[in-house]
Amino acid sequence: MADLFREAPFGQIVRLISKNRIFRYPEEDPDFQGLDYYRAGPKSQSVGGPEKAAQGENGPDAAATRPNNARQHSTTLSSSEESIKEREHQPSLALQRTMSAPYSHERFDVERNLEIEKTKSRPILPSITNDGTVLVDWYNTDDPANPQNWSQKKKFFVAFQIDLYTFVVYAGSAIYVSSELAVMQRFGIAHFKAALGLAMYVLGYGLGPLLFSPMSELPAFGRNVPYVATFAIYIILCVPTSLVTNYGGFVFLRFLLGFFGSPCLATGGASMGDMYSLLYLPYSVALWVSAAFAAPALGPLLSGFSVPAENWRWSSWEILWMSAPVFILWFFCLPETSSPNILYRRAARLRKTVGAENIRSQTEIDRRGLTAKDIAFDAVIKPIEIMMKDPAVLFTNVYTALTYGIYYSFFEAFPLVYPIKYGFNLGETTVVFTCIVVGCIIAISIYFSYLQFLLIPDIMKNGLRAQEWRLSPALIFTFGLPIGLFLFAWTANQHVHWIASVIGITIFACTVYIVLQCIFVYIPMSYPPYAASLFASNDLCRSLFAFGSILYAKPMFDNLGIGKGVSLLAGLSVLGVVSYLFPRLD
Repeated sequence: MADLFREAPFGQIVRLISKNRIFRYPEEDPDFQGLDYYRAGPKSQSVGGPEKAAQGENGPDAAATRPNNARQHSTTLSSSEESIKEREHQPSLALQRTMSAPYSHERFDVERNLEIEKTKSRPILPSITNDGTVLVDWYNTDDPANPQNWSQKKKFFVAFQIDLYTFVVYAGSAIYVSSELAVMQRFGIAHFKAALGLAMYVLGYGLGPLLFSPMSELPAFGRNVPYVATFAIYIILCVPTSLVTNYGGFVFLRFLLGFFGSPCLATGGASMGDMYSLLYLPYSVALWVSAAFAAPALGPLLSGFSVPAENWRWSSWEILWMSAPVFILWFFCLPETSSPNILYRRAARLRKTVGAENIRSQTEIDRRGLTAKDIAFDAVIKPIEIMMKDPAVLFTNVYTALTYGIYYSFFEAFPLVYPIKYGFNLGETTVVFTCIVVGCIIAISIYFSYLQFLLIPDIMKNGLRAQEWRLSPALIFTFGLPIGLFLFAWTANQHVHWIASVIGITIFACTVYIVLQCIFVYIPMSYPPYAASLFASNDLCRSLFAFGSILYAKPMFDNLGIGKGVSLLAGLSVLGVVSYLFPRLD
């Protein structure tokens, strides 16, 4: 428990105030046995030494590849020959080098080796490169500082906090829907302008990952700095958003809320990858995605009864009431999960304790020489280049954007169906959105069964197949999108019981969830080094289309009617069914 508090923001602040006297790390104790292996190496290499070693004789391009051979060209650090025999080389550094490629074959192979090694607690021998740079690693195979070694209870608790955070931010988008009519009356604006309160929030959390996703990959920041700093700003912004007296200011503050809430999407999946092995990562990612997928559907329900009873500001206050307790929990209990950041800080502590400037973490060497321009290029330009050159990535971005846009069009469609055609009040209309949650639960049970009984046994037997193999369930369930939409379109009238149209939406939600799960695995497997940036670009595409859908949906439904308007969207979703034919054309 002390480790949990120490790594949380509370523990780090206490360490700062106490000048590291409280919540000390093992290596800060001069009597810590592991220090002997760092003292034994050559001392006081110049700070430029590692940089020179990283660049080598082949120039800067060799920087990223030189650390991969560190163990082949390294000498062991030990105080005696007997100590060398006691400590064994482990594939831990190899795992650090593959963490940036979360769905690669290399990481899968390394993790299998580490699972065998972790059956015994064995010390890990640090290595030293040709130029004398000591590579900081875990102290032993079951080092508790390594998130991969955490107990299942601790992993679940940390994952639960991130899921809860994701739920709050995504629910904060659609929770405003219940206030739209009251906002129109309060500010004397048309529906199109009132819809901007939702649309700008969605746009904000689409743009945010372009900044926060690459920031979370920097070892100096890790996951917690973007998480905690932006979430604190998010909570502070909830207050002026609830008190603002002009609509322009309200819309701008809603955009900022979405922008500073976006790290849940930019970094949430990466946090799961920090803790869980590749084989079982889909389970934690699936639960995290379910929080993001179901939250917008529950948002209107959270405010659907309170807004009519109180006022339009009530939905904004509810965001504050939801997010503040989560932040308090984070402040005391959210540890850092980024292994590069943990080892980066460990290297700094070892340099201070041992007094040797040649001690460095793997990522310090990997990223030495990188400029802000290089990072921005990989984060923004490279994903766009890949999308333009690879039709498969372009198609997945367009298709996920389409499905996400259709999802958000329901926030404009439902008020035109259930209050008008079935006489539902505002609160009862928001209850209808729970059918999306039901579809999500059904989809999780199907997807988990697929993982447990088909995918994992196949991987254990045959290893990782080509990334296209992970799209197999999506090729089947893609038929459910147009089926569910057509069912909703032509049963949403007063002559047919309302449950028929609800079943159509449930089918749509169930199939969309499974299709998105498959796509979210396919994308990073296609280009592992750019996985985080590709996710950010995919999120941008989805959010831009959802932003537009919120604004065009009501005019489209007013002019075409629900039947024809939703049928148009269902016709577009057939794009996924067409993709089913491509593998058969090879």
